[in-house]
Amino acid sequence: MAAAMAHCVSCYGLTAKLNTLSLSTAPSAAFKPLSFSANTSPLSLFSRGLVSVCPVQLNPNRRSIVCEVGTKKADSAAKRARQAEKRRIYHKAKKSEVRTRMKKVLEALEVLVKKQGVEAEEILPIEKLIAEAYSAIDKAVKAGTLHRNTGARRKSRLARRKKAVEIHHGWYTPSPSEATTV
Repeated sequence: MAAAMAHCVSCYGLTAKLNTLSLSTAPSAAFKPLSFSANTSPLSLFSRGLVSVCPVQLNPNRRSIVCEVGTKKADSAAKRARQAEKRRIYHKAKKSEVRTRMKKVLEALEVLVKKQGVEAEEILPIEKLIAEAYSAIDKAVKAGTLHRNTGARRKSRLARRKKAVEIHHGWYTPSPSEATTV
């Protein structure tokens, strides 16, 4: 049956033959004749390419015609799938960049915590990394890759980690009201 279905023909040229084609046989309960409403006449369906006729040979002594009516959703669905895949790859790259930049900042802060006798100027390169991470997060939020609350949470996480390192080394002393929140 699959081989017979492969020979399906579009019905652009069959509009004239439709008038001579008779699909109704003796009335029975199993078979009902085809009928079209006024707004979906067979000629308009054929002209738009929505109806296709496929000769099917299930039995060698008997031929049947299968008439299928469908809409053009397959093309639009394929396009949506292509668009979704393109967006997925784009968003994946943005998320990867955000994670990489955050990881670099967190690793640099971890190294700074473990060091002894660290000067306050050593945090300046880390602040540059934080600025790059903030930029990547903001771009991902603007592109719609990350939700704005997710972006804010990640930026806050980096800022809190930096503040904890500054407190650890004594470069920053929080006010009494801030000490309870950190």
